Amino acid sequence: MTTGNKLVIVESPTKAKKIGGYLGDGYTVLASVGHIRDLAQPSEIPAKDKAKFGKFGVDVDDGFVPYYVVGPDKKKTVSQLRTALKNADELYLATDEDREGEAIAWHLVQTLKPKVPVKRMVFHEITKSAIQDALKHTRQVDENMVDAQETRRILDRLYGYELSPVLWRKVGPGLSAGRVQSVATRLIVERERERMAFVRASYWDVVVTSRKGDATFDARLVQVGGARVVGSKDFDSEGRLVPAAAKEGAVHVDEARANRIVDEVRGADLTVVSMETKPYRRRPVPPFTTSTLQQAAGNSLGMSSRATMRAAQSLYENGYITYMRTDSVTLSQEAIHAARQAVGERFGERFLSDAPKQYATRTAGAQEAHEAIRPAGVSFRDPSTLAGTLPPDQLKLYSLIYARTLASQMADATGSTATVRLQAETREDGPVVFQASGTVIDFPGFLAAYGDRGHAAKRKDDDSADVALPPMAEGDTLVAEDAQPAHHETQPPARYTEASLVRTLEAKEIGRPSTYASIISTIIDRGYVYERGRALIPSWLAFAVTNLLESNFPQYVDYEFTAQMENGLDQIASGKENGKDWLTAFYFGTGDGSVSNPSEAHEGLHQQVAQLGDIDARKINTIEIGDGLQVRVGRYGPYLEDTKQLDAEGKPKRATIPDTIAPDELTVERGHELIEKNAGGPRELGVDPATGGVVTVRTGRYGPYVALTLPQPADDSAKTDDSAAASSAASSGRKRATKKAAAPKPKMASLFKSMTPETVTLDQALQLLRLPRTVGQIEETDPATGELVGVPVLATNGRYGPYITKTSPDGSSDSRSLGSEDEIFTVTIDQAKALFAQPKTGRRTRGAAKPPLRELGTDPESGKPVTIKDGFYGVYITDGTTNRTLPKQYTAESITPEEAYHLLAEKRAAGPSKRGRRTTTRKSSASSKTTGAKKATTRKTTAKKTTAKKTGTAKKTTTRRTATRKPADGGAAAE
Repeated sequence: MTTGNKLVIVESPTKAKKIGGYLGDGYTVLASVGHIRDLAQPSEIPAKDKAKFGKFGVDVDDGFVPYYVVGPDKKKTVSQLRTALKNADELYLATDEDREGEAIAWHLVQTLKPKVPVKRMVFHEITKSAIQDALKHTRQVDENMVDAQETRRILDRLYGYELSPVLWRKVGPGLSAGRVQSVATRLIVERERERMAFVRASYWDVVVTSRKGDATFDARLVQVGGARVVGSKDFDSEGRLVPAAAKEGAVHVDEARANRIVDEVRGADLTVVSMETKPYRRRPVPPFTTSTLQQAAGNSLGMSSRATMRAAQSLYENGYITYMRTDSVTLSQEAIHAARQAVGERFGERFLSDAPKQYATRTAGAQEAHEAIRPAGVSFRDPSTLAGTLPPDQLKLYSLIYARTLASQMADATGSTATVRLQAETREDGPVVFQASGTVIDFPGFLAAYGDRGHAAKRKDDDSADVALPPMAEGDTLVAEDAQPAHHETQPPARYTEASLVRTLEAKEIGRPSTYASIISTIIDRGYVYERGRALIPSWLAFAVTNLLESNFPQYVDYEFTAQMENGLDQIASGKENGKDWLTAFYFGTGDGSVSNPSEAHEGLHQQVAQLGDIDARKINTIEIGDGLQVRVGRYGPYLEDTKQLDAEGKPKRATIPDTIAPDELTVERGHELIEKNAGGPRELGVDPATGGVVTVRTGRYGPYVALTLPQPADDSAKTDDSAAASSAASSGRKRATKKAAAPKPKMASLFKSMTPETVTLDQALQLLRLPRTVGQIEETDPATGELVGVPVLATNGRYGPYITKTSPDGSSDSRSLGSEDEIFTVTIDQAKALFAQPKTGRRTRGAAKPPLRELGTDPESGKPVTIKDGFYGVYITDGTTNRTLPKQYTAESITPEEAYHLLAEKRAAGPSKRGRRTTTRKSSASSKTTGAKKATTRKTTAKKTTAKKTGTAKKTTTRRTATRKPADGGAAAE
């Protein structure tokens, strides 16, 4: 940090350090570390203001005036900024040039109340020339952008605080609704519904292998008897041929016909009936925007949106790329010149486009204050020169940005595409035609910038890419050297990945690309969605939440309405609408027009929640599977219920749903299997000869277990108990109906990990039920008498695994872990003595380290061997340095090495967890000195925070914050 009489405030310490180095003496550069204040929580509002601000932290009855507070985690920062401001003669606000950056700048003015000139300094890249140029072209804070950001912040607060309590009452505690998060969740749920309803259709074709000269190639069956062969696009989602295909007379080839054609074609002559060659041209795509960067990083690098934006933020703050939150695809003349210079030096002049290319943004409502994302500076740094300087994830992302920027100024890829049709004669099916296509790239053009990735992308887009067909002419005769039948099934719509979800959200104009990473992170963190590989799968909880919102608040999860809300915020940012009027229409409604469409009447959120009738919670939390099967989302999670099969008490049989089963995988057949294996009726294993009780195996909330049910007491005993109960009830003055004495509570024991409910035997069950097992005795001295006494050693299973334990005569206990659950029944007293003779190795006295559950290979990023282990907190993936808990949708056996590498890469990108915050939070909540403010953990990822009302001043509260449940809210993360 430099010193001087001009104070420059930016958002992050990294940015401050970089800019400070460029400005030099005479400037002091400090970081606000994001927003310095935010909307107050209701618990933070002092008593005198409760009536106005107590529900939302916003006075909805008087122009939606917000109540802002400076959080306790920001007070030290504010104090430092005030101290620095006292010695300054000018204040430069150098926050990002978007709504959030503008709002941060405005909050700084409102809180610091500077008495020196204030200048808004903006730049799009952190280079020396850009910073110096920004000093020469300052402006004032944009009030319209601040109004739009504040409106968005208040909107999200109203949305979350009105709708989330409805979810608490009808679905479950701790849930949240958000303006964009709820819509994104609905998209994923709707896709899963489509997959659940999808009926697969089967069809066949034939592949022949032919030779022309030294070249062999494959061709696929396309016609039989002059009629087209049907493909996947000819079937609807119910597995039926679409009317157009049936009307056309397209042939549906079954297995029998495919095999018949194979038998007749193999070794037969094939005649070339047509050979067409067309020129091929492929043009480069524009430079990256925020959205396309996230999509490309997900598809090419396997990076999540969160990891992509984190890496991009660091690249920007360290001066490697331009600002990474942009909707624009335009490049400055300086950038175009730098890109073309790099292309010429790296690939040669012939790879340049004929003239400089400038791209136009076509996305409606795009905010084009910035350039496209590109390498920073007047000349671009080659990625090869940054190896060892940048972390691996940042280097990969920079290389992708560098390649895309260069490619945008390069020539088209050109070549030719050839299509050949081969015909053979068959006895039963008449003439059959096979087709092969191939594209040959003569000049790679811009594809050269991508290297292998460019060719891989081409092959992915076009099955015929880079497959050269030999020269042929109409009338040539070839021989079918081989023929094989090929079976196909239609596939349901693909699940969303982060990349495809980002693309869909942008296409529907829902939310802002800069918030997509935090939105996706939020719905994953809240348990609405989980990842399997790169696919986003909705939980059953997401189905229940979406059911409630669709049936009772359809307007607020409507895609078009959500897009209109975003357009309204754009209108406010451009000064065409007023935030107060817009919020009034949104919350209270209007009889003569909606927020974005004045021609339609609009009922506000307040009225809809107030007029909300009774909601059938059972209906909301029930998802029909079919044949009487339904999934219920209960207090302890989802479970399966069979309404056609009743247990002994007349209730539907139930089964737990394994976490590894995705919703579309829970078919009727799979559901009945779960009911039979896991549900309701326990499987009887036999009778305990010692007690005469019945031993059964069951599946409960915490997994499979065995239970011993003792015989019920005799009738006379029951009558005695009944009389005593009735007498006791009468003596206490309460009316109570007499009833039979309850049967003794069954004794229960969990199954070992090596056991399954289907294979466990009576002998094994009795062993479990008789735990703890007495191993023997160890002689120890009784301190009271000085004599040797026998101390029993017990072996059993506990929360942290199998162990042996003993209690000494002085009352102290000691234990040692066993290597496996089986040792509970095999450990001898001599082995126990040896274990107790060993010193304790930790607080839980673990034995030898367990061997890995599975070895997966070498991580391509870290170069270290990756294994799956069973640790204290469960199964986890590790490369020896980075550990990642195995997500519940995987098992140690089912996860692939690639998925494991991806999970470790995500954990590395996320960085170390900040565990100290929990202690700080406890102290804050326990101390009467705590000021009303947001918890630090709430501020971390909800960093799209808001601005203070321009007509008001910053208000502070010293009200002690209490630990209350609150709806999710906090900028972008709560959208």
